[in-house]
Amino acid sequence: MLGLTAASSAATAADKITVAGVYTAPIEQQWINRIHEALSAAEARGDIEYTFSENVAQVDAQRVQREYANRGVDLVVGDSFHDERGFRRLAEDYPETDFLMGSSFPPQGQNFSVFDNFIQECSYLTGMIAGGLTETNTIGLIGGFAIPEVNRLMHGFMAGVREVNPDVRFIVNFIDSWYDPPKAKESAFAMMDAGADIMYAERFGVSDAAEERGALAIGNVIDTQHQYPDTVVASAIWNFEPTADAAIARVRDGTFTGEDYGKLSHLAHGGCELAPLGTFKGKVPDDLMARVNERAGQIKSGEFTVEVDDSEPRSN
Repeated sequence: MLGLTAASSAATAADKITVAGVYTAPIEQQWINRIHEALSAAEARGDIEYTFSENVAQVDAQRVQREYANRGVDLVVGDSFHDERGFRRLAEDYPETDFLMGSSFPPQGQNFSVFDNFIQECSYLTGMIAGGLTETNTIGLIGGFAIPEVNRLMHGFMAGVREVNPDVRFIVNFIDSWYDPPKAKESAFAMMDAGADIMYAERFGVSDAAEERGALAIGNVIDTQHQYPDTVVASAIWNFEPTADAAIARVRDGTFTGEDYGKLSHLAHGGCELAPLGTFKGKVPDDLMARVNERAGQIKSGEFTVEVDDSEPRSN
């Protein structure tokens, strides 16, 4: 959807700034959903005018962003993982447009800021829960691609499991797709056939398989327990609001520059949280949750640090 009237890139405090999201997957996809929800909330508050294009082919993403920049939007939000150099050149071509891009690399210049879902702390907490609940001591993990953004969350989860239960065996697989629920589901079935009774659902499709087999699942980025009330025990939720709100404020007051917003995804900044247990309240042992809550407090205070490990996780 590209129907956006031109607006001055020099937004003032009295004007709504214009924001365009360019997403290479449907807005239902976990990562994109959290960005979309945060920007939609900012629009509902009256802070921005927001438009977006979803499910854009990767080869078209730069073209779509360029169209938005030509229309005069103040801020373009998206990701640059598949063509880092190309998107950075695009930002250089449009110095009057600010860009907030998901990226594994540092910010650039005055108008290219980066963010990422550094929610390994909350992934660690869900790992503690999984480690205390597994009965087979075998846990399966399914991810999209073995990139830092996924790897660090898996490692955080695995570290949390090991704190509670060092004897757990992990089975790890990547489906090489951001959105292929049937493939993720097939992989999950294979892991459960191999003894996994808890599944780490980094991709859609995993919880469906767990539900069919009567296994448990741990969610990632969004809370899907309402869809799987007897399956999804806990989820590490990514809150994009701190990142979005900080960027919007900088665009509005004219102080936007190349900046790394990664820390705003940390627990202490409200960038991640452990989803409520919901239907599993009372089913997770009180002593286990006491340990989880104590650890969460230590993470917030800085007393305990969850290490960032971007290397590809392996089965053991």
